[in-house]
Amino acid sequence: MRPSRFPAFLLGLIVGLIIVPISVYCYFRFGFAPVATGAAAMPFEKTFARMGLHARMEKEYPRTAPIQGTDENYTAGAHIYREHCAVCHGLASQSITAIAKGMYPRPPQLLDPRHMVTDDPAGESYWKVANGIRMTGMPSFHESLSDAQVWQVSLLLANADKLPASVNVILAQPLPVDQPVAGTTAAANARH
Repeated sequence: MRPSRFPAFLLGLIVGLIIVPISVYCYFRFGFAPVATGAAAMPFEKTFARMGLHARMEKEYPRTAPIQGTDENYTAGAHIYREHCAVCHGLASQSITAIAKGMYPRPPQLLDPRHMVTDDPAGESYWKVANGIRMTGMPSFHESLSDAQVWQVSLLLANADKLPASVNVILAQPLPVDQPVAGTTAAANARH
C-alpha cells in the first residue's frame, strides 16, 4: 500500500503560507522595495494600483455634475487649473515642469491631446481631484477647494478638446517662474 501524499502536500502548503508573507515583509523591511521615484516599478505594481483605483472610482464617482459646462465655469476652472494643477499636469503647448519630471509615476499632461481625459466622465476627474490618489503625488483637494471649484476644474478637463477660445488663451499663458534665492543656483550647479 502506498503512503498518502496528502500530509506532505499539507505541510508544503502551510510552509508556503508562512514563508510568503515573511518574505514580503523582509523585502520591505530591509530596503529592497523600490521606493525612489527613479527606481523601476515592483512586479505588478502598476497593475494592482490601477485595478484598485478603477474599482474604487467605479463605486464612488458621481454620475452627474451639479453644475453645467458654461463659459463662466470653464473660465473659473482654467484659473483653478493654472493655480493648483498645472505645475504637475502642465499647460497647453508647454514643456513638462521640473516637478513633473521628478515624479513617479509621471503625471499625465492633461492639456496635451495625447493625454487628455475628455473620454472620461467629469465625475471621474471630480473623484480624483477631490480624493487624490495614493502613492502618485496626486493630492486631495477636498479641503482646499470648494465642491463647486472641484467641479469647475473637472468639467474643464472633461471638455478640454472643445473649450472656448477665451479659455484656451488663459491655459496657453506660461506659468510664472519663481526667482531663485540668492546663492542657490550656484550651489545647485556645483552639485551637478
